[in-house]
Amino acid sequence: MLYVLICEDDPRQRLHIEAVVGKYIAAGDCDIELILSTGHPVEILDFLKDYPDKKGLYILDVDLQDDMINGIELGAKIRETDPFAKIVFITTHDELAYLTFTHKVEAMDYIVKERPEDVEQRIIECMSAAYKRYLKEQDAEPKEFQFEIGGRLWRIPHDEILFFETDPGKKNKAFLHKEDEQIGLRNSMSNIAATVPHFYRCHQSFLVNPKHIRGIDRISHKIELSNGDTIPFAPKKAAELSGLIK
Repeated sequence: MLYVLICEDDPRQRLHIEAVVGKYIAAGDCDIELILSTGHPVEILDFLKDYPDKKGLYILDVDLQDDMINGIELGAKIRETDPFAKIVFITTHDELAYLTFTHKVEAMDYIVKERPEDVEQRIIECMSAAYKRYLKEQDAEPKEFQFEIGGRLWRIPHDEILFFETDPGKKNKAFLHKEDEQIGLRNSMSNIAATVPHFYRCHQSFLVNPKHIRGIDRISHKIELSNGDTIPFAPKKAAELSGLIK
């Protein structure tokens, strides 16, 4: 899924951007969700910290009234965490566009707030382009998980993997779980997550294949998998998991 995040400190402008994004999502058959809209850049940074593997389109106001960080600097921090992030700046100051090059942000667009209808059209164009890039990135991802054991290279199709689990008490060790097999890996969960970005980090110690989720229990905080096994999920992930199943 491509997640849209908005950071605009003017409530009226933020509502307008939300409406444009919502209109685009409602009009098309696309795997896009507006997951965060805020006037506080720290909330964007917190999202990046909690969900470093998410694919995001970030719509940022350049002129954030924040003592610690402006929109361009926020874009630079986003780029450090997510090299594939799609970043769009909106501002009243077109003369500041050069700063996107100074900070190596590589923005998709730099939209000047002159006429609301122009802003709307440019946001729609950016969302369309971002989604096309997202789909190409998904198609380009390897369909097999590769690892080495005892000098031999192994490849397992993603569809055969139920979930990954960290090995408790052992750093940089994890288990790959198939329906009828468990394989020990010398790898960290963060590294594994980077190679299978469409898997879902449901818990600090678990990375699940969404295709094998049969259902979730909000009371026990358990995910039921296609083979009947269950694994835990963090309570704060309940809403997102529900959306993933739908």
